Amino acid sequence: MTDAMKLGYLPGNREDSNYQLSEEHVNVDIFEGFLDNDYEDPDLDRFLEEWRNRRPQVAVIGDAYNSEQAEKYQQVIDELVEEFPYRRFIVAPKCQEAFDVLDPENTTLGYANGDSPVQAEDLGPAKFRGWDVHLLGGNPHEAYNAIQKLTQPTLDDSNPANVVGYDCNLPLRMAHWEYWTPEGWQDNGHMTPRETARRSYEEIKNFLREKHIWPKTEPVELYGQPTEEPDEYLWMDDGGDPISSLEELEKAYVDEYQEKGKLAFQSESHKKFIEYREDLTRV
Repeated sequence: MTDAMKLGYLPGNREDSNYQLSEEHVNVDIFEGFLDNDYEDPDLDRFLEEWRNRRPQVAVIGDAYNSEQAEKYQQVIDELVEEFPYRRFIVAPKCQEAFDVLDPENTTLGYANGDSPVQAEDLGPAKFRGWDVHLLGGNPHEAYNAIQKLTQPTLDDSNPANVVGYDCNLPLRMAHWEYWTPEGWQDNGHMTPRETARRSYEEIKNFLREKHIWPKTEPVELYGQPTEEPDEYLWMDDGGDPISSLEELEKAYVDEYQEKGKLAFQSESHKKFIEYREDLTRV
């Protein structure tokens, strides 16, 4: 996640997740930028409690499958906007009635483009035009196609949507096996999960830049670099998992490098391989 933020992405999470693998791994401080709800088990009160704990800049409040849900979400947003006027709140309409209830003055529409039982396409992209829109999921090609449908001129001269964001968790979901490229998913070979995810983020950024839809100002410019200060040696050749015992540390091949600080390896051969591949300079 730190690599993604350094590359210009806004870091985010779902309400039932966090940036740490466990309470023991708390050596990373990252700005809370985006918070998604657990759409498979929605609970508005639970989500709002989590939102107030994290205070993200962007939040997906919920999915509106009927007008009653849309009215409830809009009421919550009206109250939040009074207290937090510069935050962005998203509701994903899942029925036609929701468009009549939600307020374009303070609500951003979520454009369901991923693993949702009701897709934005089912409602029609034309319903989202004229609104601020955040793309919820989908691979970069699907996201770009959605942007074209939402913004290109139409025969009836309808107003384009203002596409303000796009979130995608595919780089992390696939990090153990493949990285994304415009030509498709590629086998990661001997890359670690972190290296694989970083490659996906780099490829996606380059793809969106070539399409002229990457933001001029990146979140890292607004909120600063993420803090990443390991307080213990790390296994470089095991995806960066911390050493958990004195016995592991005694068996490790440890060295310190100008680029990455102190690292530990589980074998001498892999230590030399990583030093060569990463072009590491010993201190």
